[in-house]
Amino acid sequence: MTKRLLRVVSAIVLVFAITGATLAKEITIRGRLQKTVEAGGWLIVDGDHKYLVLNARKFMNETWFKEAAEVEAVGETKDVMTTFMEGTPFEAKTMRPFEQRGSETNTSKLEKGLTRVLVSGDSIVQAQPDTAILTISVVTQATRALDAQQENATKTDAVVKALKATVSPSSEIKTSGYSLQPQRVYRENQPPTITGYEARNTVTVTTSDLTKVGPIIDAAAQAGANDVTGISFTLRKDRPARDQALAEATREAVSKAQVIAQSLGGRVVRILEVQEEGTTRPPEPRYAMEGGQARVAASTPIEVGTLDIRSRVQVLAEVEAGG
Repeated sequence: MTKRLLRVVSAIVLVFAITGATLAKEITIRGRLQKTVEAGGWLIVDGDHKYLVLNARKFMNETWFKEAAEVEAVGETKDVMTTFMEGTPFEAKTMRPFEQRGSETNTSKLEKGLTRVLVSGDSIVQAQPDTAILTISVVTQATRALDAQQENATKTDAVVKALKATVSPSSEIKTSGYSLQPQRVYRENQPPTITGYEARNTVTVTTSDLTKVGPIIDAAAQAGANDVTGISFTLRKDRPARDQALAEATREAVSKAQVIAQSLGGRVVRILEVQEEGTTRPPEPRYAMEGGQARVAASTPIEVGTLDIRSRVQVLAEVEAGG
């Protein structure tokens, strides 16, 4: 019985010894460094396989140790539990930058002469507006609410008909607001008194025919509109202008990186990252009628002007300094 027990124990010890030897087998891996939320902090990603570097701190002071760097590491996988179990636990004995094209010596020389520069590029592209938006109102007042409402309805109907006869077929005319409110007089120590009512019907006209802007205002005023609150111009089809501004901003940023590299006696090795900070347009040009009242003595002249499309880009470049 004792002999049989010893054989079983010996067999178990032998299995653990073999397993330990298998886990402790030294391997070489090549891949990209990648940050992780695991306690180790860094992964080596080799295709679809990930290795969690348990002793990453050992190599973090190296200049080449950075995210996305290609490395070659020699070490052993470990049978340990980690918080998120992201990747195979791996303890590296050695780790070095890996360059598929070129020797280790050339890689080291390259890494030592590299630095990163962060530059920005700005661009402003002027574009011609393609759409005009007009806000036109009919305002009527009367002692009775019904009288103010009916007079407003008659005048607004005439204004809408005049607008439809003036604008191009592709234009849009829609009611954007209506109100019927009492007009009050406030006296000291007395409750407010209603003296009349005001009706306001607002129509918004959107047109792509910018030559019609002046005639639209004239037709509306002649038909009874008495409040043109403003005109704005915008660019609906702005993609070409946005793309142009973005391209010019990117070229400016890359050009700055090249200037910096040349001043260091080197060159731009590669662009690591490009980040668009946004493409913006300033407030649209607006034109308001004086006092909010449309006064037509002659044909209304309208100068459209241009819009500024702005773009800003940040570029992170790797620069090889001269030595």
